[in-house]
Amino acid sequence: MAMMTKRANDTYHLVSLGCAKNLVDSESMAQLLNRQGLVPTHTPENAEYLIVNTCGFLKAAREEAITVLTDLASEKMPWQKLIAAGCMTEHHRQDILDTVPGIDGLLGTRRWMDILEVIKETSDQRNQIPYAYFPSTPAVHHDEKGTRRAAIQGGSAYLKIAEGCRRACAFCMIPLIKGDLISRPIQAIVDDANALQDMGVQEIILIAQDITDYGHDLGFKEGLSTLLESILTAVPDVPWIRLMYTFPGFLTDSLIQLMASEPQILPYLDMPLQHADPAILRSMRRPQDVMAVRKTLSRVRSVMEDVALRTTFIVGFPGEDEKSFQKLINFVQTVRFDHLGAFAYSFEPGTPAESLGDPVPEHVKTERLEQLMQIQAEISLERNQKFIGKVLDVLIEGMDEENQISIGRSYRDAPEIDGLVLVEDIAPIGELVKVQINSALTHDLVGNLTEEP
Repeated sequence: MAMMTKRANDTYHLVSLGCAKNLVDSESMAQLLNRQGLVPTHTPENAEYLIVNTCGFLKAAREEAITVLTDLASEKMPWQKLIAAGCMTEHHRQDILDTVPGIDGLLGTRRWMDILEVIKETSDQRNQIPYAYFPSTPAVHHDEKGTRRAAIQGGSAYLKIAEGCRRACAFCMIPLIKGDLISRPIQAIVDDANALQDMGVQEIILIAQDITDYGHDLGFKEGLSTLLESILTAVPDVPWIRLMYTFPGFLTDSLIQLMASEPQILPYLDMPLQHADPAILRSMRRPQDVMAVRKTLSRVRSVMEDVALRTTFIVGFPGEDEKSFQKLINFVQTVRFDHLGAFAYSFEPGTPAESLGDPVPEHVKTERLEQLMQIQAEISLERNQKFIGKVLDVLIEGMDEENQISIGRSYRDAPEIDGLVLVEDIAPIGELVKVQINSALTHDLVGNLTEEP
């Protein structure tokens, strides 16, 4: 961060770390700051307030947050204020205070909407004690202060439909960080979707910790289906609606049928399964009926022939031996997901799994992770090859003018986590275009613009 001699009043630089749900919180905080007259800056040296919206889900994410905060703290000017916000401050605030000298304020994720309160207090600070703002609340506070709970990324937008989680997965920090499920009112979500449609967004991605649990706290039996019906009526001009983060056992027949019958809802299913050995799933406090999961996925494929299936697994969870790992491998080889993410188990103090320790050696976790991803790479290539010769709608997100290549995604690819479509032509960014697929790579497809329907 370059040195400055002149104070830049009423400016802020906001860094968002972690997942898309964090990005939505960051965008909402920015709306509140802008409404108050503060001006965002692209670089930290030009900002009076340096705000880092941290992630605290895994050890690696917390280490990244500490690195970013330390870098900003080491070069900030006396007139600048450094504020740590978000998930890590909610459950690991003392780690931040012990590790990062120069923190001026802390704000938890449950009260992100009170960022202006923290700004005011750090501005009035006369001593060296950081201002910590953590009013007691059992969940994320429901007052959104009129902000749009969405984050636009090119032609796409993440739209948050709920906060928190009532599941009790043994490895997960989210209930400790965010608290219980808080579903947003349907009308508030519809209003946000309408605003996104007016802005020309081509894809709305509905997100929450578990979107299939939407509305449980509001008394809905089929909350997500009810919400989707309202969104579909309100935004007929948004061609793509993508569902992210469903929970095994809660994908109902009515939801599957709605996905199959409504062209706006993409035939894309993201269901993080975490493992495929019932004994490990039981230890994880996850649904253990693997056969039911197989039947659900078969049902989805029977009504949506070209559906893209994505999942996530954890390898090296306490108790995972070679036999249980092989069950996971066999499951992956049988189901043949289009996309698969995997992580080595991260021991997290404070979670229900803390008492299990971390008995699987790191080198074993690494070996299993590499083996799983190598198997999935072969499956991904095979799944991609089935699309050679087909015409797909592709949302263009960037281009390489020198090589005359456009870069986009098909319905099969969620932003950042899945593959891309490389188009050997120049196409308008933010628009949906038709692309004939000519070849397939392990994770990506390659094609040309076409006028074919």
